[in-house]
Amino acid sequence: MRRNRNQTIFIILSVLIVVPMGLFFKYYTGLAHQWFNDYGGDILYEIFWCLFGFWFFRSRAAIIQIPILVFIITCILEFLQLWHPPLLEEIRTTLIGKLLLGTTFVWWDFPHYALGCVLGWLWLRQLHKIGYAKKSQG
Repeated sequence: MRRNRNQTIFIILSVLIVVPMGLFFKYYTGLAHQWFNDYGGDILYEIFWCLFGFWFFRSRAAIIQIPILVFIITCILEFLQLWHPPLLEEIRTTLIGKLLLGTTFVWWDFPHYALGCVLGWLWLRQLHKIGYAKKSQG
């Protein structure tokens, strides 16, 4: 499948918005900081992985499949936080390990993962329309 340049630019711009916002939410100290630190970041984390998957797979079917797969994988990662073998603990000591694998199992993460995947799905739909609109004009 030929990559649409406008779509690629919008994916990159989206990632350049979502990643800094996610890091900002993780370290935000203002009003409602606990929600932003714990759950707002979860929503953006899901959106990021949806965008990442869409970078590689841009079909109409992928728009639905990517958020479902992201939700399943992040749920598995959440349950992995209940398991503490030495290798995972070593990975979790690094910043990247904490951000990717997490450190503490929390049931309330699941609804926020679901919300992030729904928002990610809506975002991918818009990105797909950008690619489709460009093809129909040319």
